[in-house]
Amino acid sequence: MPKWIRNNRGFIVFILLFGLFRTAVADWNPIPSGSMRPTLLEGDVVLVNRLAFDLKVPLTDIVVAHLGEPKRGDIVTFSSPRDGVRLIKRLVAVPGDTVAMRNKVLVVNGKAATYAPIGTAVEHPAPGTTVHALRFNEITASGARVVQWFHLPDGSEEDSFGPVVLPAGSYLMLGDNRDDSADSRYFGLVPRELLIGRAVAIVGSADIKGNWAPRLERFGERLR
Repeated sequence: MPKWIRNNRGFIVFILLFGLFRTAVADWNPIPSGSMRPTLLEGDVVLVNRLAFDLKVPLTDIVVAHLGEPKRGDIVTFSSPRDGVRLIKRLVAVPGDTVAMRNKVLVVNGKAATYAPIGTAVEHPAPGTTVHALRFNEITASGARVVQWFHLPDGSEEDSFGPVVLPAGSYLMLGDNRDDSADSRYFGLVPRELLIGRAVAIVGSADIKGNWAPRLERFGERLR
């Protein structure tokens, strides 16, 4: 055994155990885009429970055991079925559900969500672009969350889809920032084996689009 390994065995074991912990038990996920605004902001770092749904062989999508069931309204991380990139979105429909969107209104199992206006916010979806986003409290059978639209329904393709009946082992994801999110409307349904875990809290946050100042008020915020 090389001398440097003998001298650093404790550190090497720690690194291996830490890596195993991150790939099998819990992880953190930085938020690089605005697809989940206003729930999650660019520069947030979220804690992800990797054991919320499945126990997997580390570094693979091989499921060893089912530990829990994904629920409507969960914020989940998963690998994109299109290109494998890790994404974070809100799970809005589970296997067996019939889901549709009609002029931005989400309809699950025949029950349309209701939308209570909250107000507007100034957003910058692209450099040099300013949009006055409309924010609503979206109320469904699974709970309520704040979503935002950049425009009222105007017949755009992303404003309507379905109805779609979800087959076994498949889930439908949407971003809370409905007009600025590449989600299941673009890449389709997400198989269960591509789910990584449930995002449970914001563990840190910094204004990466501004002066990188920490947003201390977001530290420790529970996600719902």
